[in-house]
Amino acid sequence: MNRPRNDERLIEAAGIRIDQALFRLLVVIERLGPIGVVELADRLGRDYTTISRQVAKLEAMELVTRRGNTEDRRVREALIAPKGKAMTDRLDTAREAMARELFASWSPQDRDDLVRLMCRFAEALEQREAAAP
Repeated sequence: MNRPRNDERLIEAAGIRIDQALFRLLVVIERLGPIGVVELADRLGRDYTTISRQVAKLEAMELVTRRGNTEDRRVREALIAPKGKAMTDRLDTAREAMARELFASWSPQDRDDLVRLMCRFAEALEQREAAAP
C-alpha cells in the first residue's frame, strides 16, 4: 500500500502536481495539524531538519502556514492553508474513486470483513504502542 507508484497514481488521478515526499507531508499536516515539526518527523520516521525544509517548501507553495504554539513558544506548528486543503480534498476524491473501483467486485461481506479486520489491526497497534516503555 505504501509503494511510491501508488502515490504517483493517486497524484495523477487527482490532477495535481506535487512531489511525492511533499504529498505525504501535506496529507499528514491536513489530517493532524496544527502539528510541530518534531512530531511530524517522528510520525514519518524522518529527520526533523529534513521535515523542516519540506514544510518550508509547502509554505512557499502556499499549501501550509506556520504559527507559534500557544502553550510552548519554542514550537512552530504547521497547519493546512486553503490552497493545501483544496489539494487534499482532490486527493481524497481521487482516493475514494480508486477504492470504489477496486472494491466493486467484492461482496458486501468481504468489505465488512476488511473493515472489521483493519479496525482490529489498528487497535492492536495502538495497544502495543501504549504498552511500550
